[in-house]
Amino acid sequence: MQILDGKSLSEKIKINLKAEIDEFKALTKVTPGLAVILVGDDAASHTYVDMKAKACEKVGIYGITHKMPSDISEQDILATVEMINENPKIHGLLIQLPLPKHIDTVKLLEAINPKKDVDGFHPYNFGRLNQGLDTLVPCTPLGVMELLAEYNIDVKGKNCVVVGASNIVGKPMAALLLNAGATVDICHIYTNDLKTHTLQADMIFVGVGKPNLLTADMVKEGAVVIDIGISKVDKKIVGDVAFETVSQKCSYITPVPGGVGPMTIAMLLSNTLKAARNITGISK
Repeated sequence: MQILDGKSLSEKIKINLKAEIDEFKALTKVTPGLAVILVGDDAASHTYVDMKAKACEKVGIYGITHKMPSDISEQDILATVEMINENPKIHGLLIQLPLPKHIDTVKLLEAINPKKDVDGFHPYNFGRLNQGLDTLVPCTPLGVMELLAEYNIDVKGKNCVVVGASNIVGKPMAALLLNAGATVDICHIYTNDLKTHTLQADMIFVGVGKPNLLTADMVKEGAVVIDIGISKVDKKIVGDVAFETVSQKCSYITPVPGGVGPMTIAMLLSNTLKAARNITGISK
């Protein structure tokens, strides 16, 4: 069994990105800019946004966070989105989720300029992804693909099971795998007998936020297991996989923390540079 070390790879990617961004700045006199909209007082969201801000600073991206109270109106957020859409110094915009219940998340995500949609959640980018076209791809599944590539794990021809069908992780993960030549089985809350699906899988991608969802008896010998879930149990960060026992059966596995999580932020930085290249018309 080998650990897929997302933390080390993300640091390597950041070093390479800093060099690319320095080169981009020298060529265009433009600094890639990322704006984050943060609504409310969710502690996890604040921690994550702070991590994004530090990562931007590290690689040379101009970052700004618009912090808003939880009772802010939908119209006020939409006005901020429109302002950012029109700001030539900002190339990437993300709205930190989840949003308060009185806010229509879909409406806000659709209001983002698709060229600045560095989270890859806009229907335009989501559609292009499903058609196998170049686009801004959701950061977490994109990070998973980068992690697999780093360890020379080819998904072509493999039986892959994706557990979870969210628009943020499950669906784009399945699309990326399908585009790469995998046979993909998507399981979700209404799937009967999850174990019958996972036992057939060469590779399992699980991201639903339920600790110990995937246990050793659900995994065949030598499978690749990618744990995308994250929860807190007794003040400890854990994933969806029963790591201690599952790791004894699989060929590769991601830890939580230190696996997919750091890759998500690295891909956000990469997407911001990509957006800046697209908007300025200056490719590599």
